[in-house]
Amino acid sequence: MLAAVACLGGIGLVAATALGIAAKKFAVEVDPKEAAILAALPGVNCGACGEPGCSGYARAVAEGRLAPNLCPPGGQQTAEALAAILGIKITAKEPAVAVVICQGGDDLARQKYHYLGLEDCNAAQKLAGGPKSCPGGCLGLGSCVRACLFGAITITSEHLAVIDRDKCTGCEQCLKSCPRQVMIMAPKAVTTHVLCNSHDKGAEVRKYCQVGCIGCNICKKTVPEAYTIDNFLARVNYTQADHAARAIAKCPMNCIRDLVDNSSVGDPDPKTTAPAD
Repeated sequence: MLAAVACLGGIGLVAATALGIAAKKFAVEVDPKEAAILAALPGVNCGACGEPGCSGYARAVAEGRLAPNLCPPGGQQTAEALAAILGIKITAKEPAVAVVICQGGDDLARQKYHYLGLEDCNAAQKLAGGPKSCPGGCLGLGSCVRACLFGAITITSEHLAVIDRDKCTGCEQCLKSCPRQVMIMAPKAVTTHVLCNSHDKGAEVRKYCQVGCIGCNICKKTVPEAYTIDNFLARVNYTQADHAARAIAKCPMNCIRDLVDNSSVGDPDPKTTAPAD
């Protein structure tokens, strides 16, 4: 009995010694700077920086392959912390938020058919191009909600995605999840947006949406420097958007909205702004 115990103890001692030697031989040295950077990151692994996770970004920053201000969830505070670890100075990066450029919910936009499939925008889009007649309208089936790691997106009862600008970190994961590219990134400081994603001519837009852009050019005539018209669709020129709000009252389709601070981006409450039939 004692011999068996001694034998097992000897085997355990040999194994422990071997493991200790192997651990030292195959140990991966961790750059202290990389470890400090990783500790300063929010740890959400959203991939907005271009790396698959925070550890990959920490390594890239420590090696000088990526800038320290590419973490939208961390914002300027994290960027400054990483810069301090690196011993460098950085330029402040303007915060951005996602914007749903559509306000055509089920009550304001015509449906081609009644969709009864999976609650997923990508699945619906594969079925005859989706149930919404507008080729660029929000399908409102929640693919973006599931992609958002910060709980910044909800879906209204009229199947329209709504983004809370206070919760949005600008990680862009919702943009990647949308099959219709109904979301764009915009400077957080700019609150006036054209909430439409259709490039169809005005006559066609009127057939399927009560609040769609018809490319009438009135906004551009009102504030020339603040708007551009591209293929029948108006867009706010975000670099010169100081007076873009002047065109809101002029828009015949009420598709230009000023989403003020502390309100929900993409939450136009269209029932109160839709033009009369």
